[in-house]
Amino acid sequence: MFFIVATPIGNLSDITLRALEVLKEVDLVLCEDTRVTSKLLFKYQISTSLDSYHIKSSEIKTKKIIKKLKEGDSIAMVCDGGTPGISDPGGKLVERILKEAPRVKIVPIPGPCAVTAAASVSGFPMERFTFMGFPPHKKKRKKFFEKMLASSFPVIFYESPHRIIKTLEEISQIEEREIFILREATKLYEKTYRGSIVEVLKEIKEEKIKGEFTVILKNG
Repeated sequence: MFFIVATPIGNLSDITLRALEVLKEVDLVLCEDTRVTSKLLFKYQISTSLDSYHIKSSEIKTKKIIKKLKEGDSIAMVCDGGTPGISDPGGKLVERILKEAPRVKIVPIPGPCAVTAAASVSGFPMERFTFMGFPPHKKKRKKFFEKMLASSFPVIFYESPHRIIKTLEEISQIEEREIFILREATKLYEKTYRGSIVEVLKEIKEEKIKGEFTVILKNG
């Protein structure tokens, strides 16, 4: 069996009992960074073997994982924080398993996700929304932002501390919009921002920029 296990975004107490049971019982845990996941396993006294799997993992490693699953091993996949497969390489591995090992059962173990955490406290109508992951780093950024702004529903996306100011400035140059941002979700320095893009930009620029940002654009 292959388990997609949601793990804490930041606060290590935000994990389900079922997730802990699965992490204890599987033969192997795949993770983005073994240093990050080992802290979680150490806290809950879990001794399951770890192996890294990320965007740069080789084709040889992917084939080895699929081979283990075909042979009957149970494997769990986690990411550094939140739910695997949401804007990370976990989704590609699931796709490969479905094609090459269709008899392997794939089981979701739900839990923390920055998208839903931000949506729940945004104050915007969130009956429907669009999630767009991370904006492109270089090419087609303007087209990406124009597509977001054209949405009939609120749009949620992620951004890094290195690009948050540039991204908000580029969006505001196309159209001013009311936004909500959740920074460092569940961590010690968690903070929320609300207002127009210009207002939020001014506030962010006055602070030390750190942590991942989850941004919600209110639909126009």
